[in-house]
Amino acid sequence: MTLTAQSHETNRLEHTNQSDALKNMDYLKIKKAALVLRALNHKLRQVILKTIDEHKRITVTELYVKLRLEQSVASQHLAILRKADIVNTVREGKFIFYTINEERIADINKFVKELVG
Repeated sequence: MTLTAQSHETNRLEHTNQSDALKNMDYLKIKKAALVLRALNHKLRQVILKTIDEHKRITVTELYVKLRLEQSVASQHLAILRKADIVNTVREGKFIFYTINEERIADINKFVKELVG
């Protein structure tokens, strides 16, 4: 086999391996992971999470008063955090309390450490 033929065969094998790796990518899960990380990568949502953590549980009313936000703004950001499963809700009568989903945060921290090394 000539050097050129060997080079072409090596390139073909490398391309085949790359294709197999790409075939195994779950793009839906990648998109979901990106949404979760994007939910956390926002300064106001980080402040909201810190506030919830400090109080252990808090209503949206207590949250927007404490942070001097419009109710709609607080609700929109909480909805993003809920969708990412970063906060939990518990209804007690007419009140909905928000708490940090500690298990989810631990999983996200583990994932990020593995991702960036």
